[in-house]
Amino acid sequence: QVQLVESGGGLVQPGGSLRLSCAASGSIFSIAAMGWHRQAPGKERELVADINSGGYTNYADSVKGRFVISRDNAKNTVYLQMNSLEPEDTAVYYCNAVIKTDRWRLYGTYWGKGTLVTVSS
Repeated sequence: QVQLVESGGGLVQPGGSLRLSCAASGSIFSIAAMGWHRQAPGKERELVADINSGGYTNYADSVKGRFVISRDNAKNTVYLQMNSLEPEDTAVYYCNAVIKTDRWRLYGTYWGKGTLVTVSS
């Protein structure tokens, strides 16, 4: 079993900052990519940013220059530093990770339950 638990969401004013964290735990042999997606009301889930085991990062155009993704491999944790937040960033943010639970298994994708970020004055 693998669990991903997000934290750090909440209410913030436009222009403010938040830092999301996501810790993976359980039966983990290795983690390839980790990332963040978000889903706003009435919209499809979309990629926000991801980072591979070598530290290579990828961002949605809408967050480039404002959000920074990072990971601590020793803690199996991924972070999302969100700056200059806009009302359009309001969404439930989901963490995901591509994990191998033992050396004989294929990688699988696991998801957290999400954390709500609301940007409003």
